[in-house]
Amino acid sequence: MHGLINRAIQSFVGATYGQSCWVRVTEGARLGFVEFEAMLIYDDEMTTRVLEALSIDLNRPQAEILEDLGTYLVSHPNMEGLRRLLRFGGVTYVEFLHSLDDLTDRVRLAVSDLNLPALELRELSATEYQLCCLPDMPGFSSVMVGVLRAMADDYGALVMLSHEGRQECCEIISIILVESAFSEGRHFDLGARNR
Repeated sequence: MHGLINRAIQSFVGATYGQSCWVRVTEGARLGFVEFEAMLIYDDEMTTRVLEALSIDLNRPQAEILEDLGTYLVSHPNMEGLRRLLRFGGVTYVEFLHSLDDLTDRVRLAVSDLNLPALELRELSATEYQLCCLPDMPGFSSVMVGVLRAMADDYGALVMLSHEGRQECCEIISIILVESAFSEGRHFDLGARNR
């Protein structure tokens, strides 16, 4: 697992539950260290142990924790870079949804050795979509539910999301767009500001 992913989990736990929780999780996962290096590659099993230890420590299902991680990745001030990368997908939430097919490639432009599972958006109607997440990375679809929810808030859209589980060769997230301009979204400039 890429160190950036492990580092994001570490940052999420520290910011949300405190450094003492993170230390307990690293001890429960038997890591032998408390800081992940962002540019190293770690054995996938280490990440699995961390998520299991976190689930036990918080007494919450992993899927819920991973969804919260997805929300954190978009909404927390120290993750503004990722929010900007996602917002460049479009001016509206629907344009953002259509840009998800290219997300893996955009991420790879920023970090060449970070391989995220492929995403495929299926448009069922003007207000109903399905996002197909290849199951290459366990829990990724749960993280994407949190990302989709936080991005809807960011755009000011009202959506209903549900994780439908595995169908055929991918995990399905159902997206129903109730109102595209439900509230004022967070401020975002596509261009640089002149001062």
